[in-house]
Amino acid sequence: MKFERFEDIVAWQKSKELTLLIYKLFDDCKDYSFKDQIRRASVSVMNNIAEGYERKSNNEFQRFLFISKGSVGEVRSMLYLAVELKYITEDSYKDLHSRTIEIAKIISGLIKSLN
Repeated sequence: MKFERFEDIVAWQKSKELTLLIYKLFDDCKDYSFKDQIRRASVSVMNNIAEGYERKSNNEFQRFLFISKGSVGEVRSMLYLAVELKYITEDSYKDLHSRTIEIAKIISGLIKSLN
């Protein structure tokens, strides 16, 4: 798989969208440590894709994709808490949860393509 730049990678594009949604959705959350953690985890997804790509080595890119996939799992885990603690609605939870599943699948496909 060949990309001209990391911005062309669908997983990066979708993780950026997820990050923007999370920033907006948790903007008024008063649990500052929770808000900070879910935001940092979502940023980590997109930034690790970008950083790994820019290393210009398939092994390095793959390593950073695994980190990114771990971060998307962290976001998904925190979404369970967010809905149960009533920080977000059930509808918001369903939307973000499905986005994290999709991003994880795309990242898995990228990892496989680098083998």
